[in-house]
Amino acid sequence: MLVTDVHDALPGGSSLLRNEPVQARSSARLTGLLDAAAAIIDEIGYERLTTAMVAERAGASIGTVYRYFPDRIAVVDALALRCVQRLTNRVADTLDADGAADWRGAVDIVIDSKVELYRNEPGFRAIRFSDAPDAGSPQATSSLSSFAEAVLGMFEQRFGVVRDADSELAVQVVVEIGVSLLARAFLAGGDGDARFVDECRRVSKSYLEAHLTLA
Repeated sequence: MLVTDVHDALPGGSSLLRNEPVQARSSARLTGLLDAAAAIIDEIGYERLTTAMVAERAGASIGTVYRYFPDRIAVVDALALRCVQRLTNRVADTLDADGAADWRGAVDIVIDSKVELYRNEPGFRAIRFSDAPDAGSPQATSSLSSFAEAVLGMFEQRFGVVRDADSELAVQVVVEIGVSLLARAFLAGGDGDARFVDECRRVSKSYLEAHLTLA
């Protein structure tokens, strides 16, 4: 499921927004701003993104951008959070529909989902899932990134993986590995280099094998 409603993309209480949208029209406007930012980032990279560019691409006033975001960094952070949420939702939906025998099968689903969004989701390639911002979840006081938290929670709840300091570090390390290898796979664009995708699977599973235990 690709999230289009801003309350799914940016859960209520997010510190990334100056104002929470309360009407459907406001939600659609905010979604349009993030869509515009994603398209611009795909074209020129996030380093050159400006709030004025976002406003122009979205067909909105600069005041509308500042109504929700204090600066360009907040726009990028919000887009990163939306990408994390879309990836997490896609993984959960696939697990619910198709299932997985164990955490190893879930690793394949995570990688397949990331590859699909790398190919089709605007702005996705610019996001680092090792440090994408949190949105007020209990993970805020943890050393885990929001995506690593989601993966470890899935392992714990669905497959009985023991959550401890070792498993937390292992999942965060694998998230870092995935960021690097999949970014390299899509360095030249297109459908990605299958060699690096395959190595991402192999290295991730091999590393986790040595560090995860079951309850």
